[in-house]
Amino acid sequence: MKKSFLLLAVAFLVSFSSNAQKVAFVEYDLSNGMHVILHKDNSAPVVTTSVMYHVGAKDEQPDRTGMAHFFEHLLFEGTKNIKKGEWFKIVSSNGGKNNANTTDDRTYYYEVFPSNKLELGLWLESERLLHPVIGQDGVDTQNEVVKEEKRLRVDNQPYSGFLENVKLNMFKKHPYKGTTIGKMQHLDDATLEEFLAFNKKFYVPNNATLVVAGDIDIADTKKMVEAYFGPIPKGEDITRSFPKEDPITSPINAKAYDANIQIPAIITAYRTPSMKTRDSRVLDMISSYLSSGKSSVLYKKLVDTKKMTLQVGAINLSQEDYGTYIVYGLPQGETKLNDIVKEIDEEIVKMQTELISEKDYQKLQNKFENNYVNSNSSVEGIANSLARYNVLYGDTNLINTEIEIYRSITREDIREVAKKYLNPNQRLILEYLPKKK
Repeated sequence: MKKSFLLLAVAFLVSFSSNAQKVAFVEYDLSNGMHVILHKDNSAPVVTTSVMYHVGAKDEQPDRTGMAHFFEHLLFEGTKNIKKGEWFKIVSSNGGKNNANTTDDRTYYYEVFPSNKLELGLWLESERLLHPVIGQDGVDTQNEVVKEEKRLRVDNQPYSGFLENVKLNMFKKHPYKGTTIGKMQHLDDATLEEFLAFNKKFYVPNNATLVVAGDIDIADTKKMVEAYFGPIPKGEDITRSFPKEDPITSPINAKAYDANIQIPAIITAYRTPSMKTRDSRVLDMISSYLSSGKSSVLYKKLVDTKKMTLQVGAINLSQEDYGTYIVYGLPQGETKLNDIVKEIDEEIVKMQTELISEKDYQKLQNKFENNYVNSNSSVEGIANSLARYNVLYGDTNLINTEIEIYRSITREDIREVAKKYLNPNQRLILEYLPKKK
């Protein structure tokens, strides 16, 4: 009887925990095509205002790379009503913080304010959209800022060319073959008219999702959203038609060199499907199984037990159109790069032919449950997730339901997905080597 009661209590607590994490939201479209998502959480007097634009590095012209990331900087220059250099002063003097980031698929801007400054956050984002000042002076200023960022974060950082060289070899047709920061010469060559045209095409309400999350009144917020964003004219419809990649049917062998490193790395990479697919979620679990934490399979084997590597990892880089599954290792001592590949392949073959243990499977499920809870633990995180699920997945409610996909993944699914995508004839093997100065 006691055992039955205990099981019932545990089941109740699990159910309560799952239900308690549900994120309630309201979503609708303005007449100009802007998608609006509102989430009310009165637990703290803060509010996040954010806009995600469906534009990233993949939307650039091949000879004008870096445009999307450049605009992440450029659109803080000022507007008709915000003088140059005043944006950040306005935010900080009103007790707020703000930032922006860019990927291959989207660009995201956000502010976090005390909730009594909600209208200020909406005004700032509407100004960015309606009244940006894009002039040669601002372009020249931000050109130097971006170049300095590239010098600090890319050119002078060890292993910073790691992903660039993976993508360059994995993608021959699709614009994912480039980098988000782009090539500086392309930005130097771009004319002011080209910057204006990029803004006119992509920074339009029908290519944007506005999220307001936090201590708000839904009805009042709707009125403010309409007042600030409703009058903004709709832009031209954006059509995308990216070339498809041919399947990889034989190994790709490549080398890349980095003047900032002394220890080489070995990388194997596989092209995988879109982040929207169930298989991509299974690959997330495979990554966690292989290399998440010191108890993971590859870490225990190659770092702890055999002491063959200083570092080893598996990353499922999932994106809107394709994914790239990357496994890497840095050798310790005299370990040969090929031997690291051999040891990693041995573990992948085990996954393809045997079921992982029930204990390891439960550990994975617990980890993804924990990730789900943590991702929804702050208003700022919820705002980001709501925007991302709407823009990149086309389903805002995935903030509540995606965890069900992970819960439904079985040990058999893990075996079959590993068998489907992680094969020697479907991959890149990249030797990432020190470059002699």
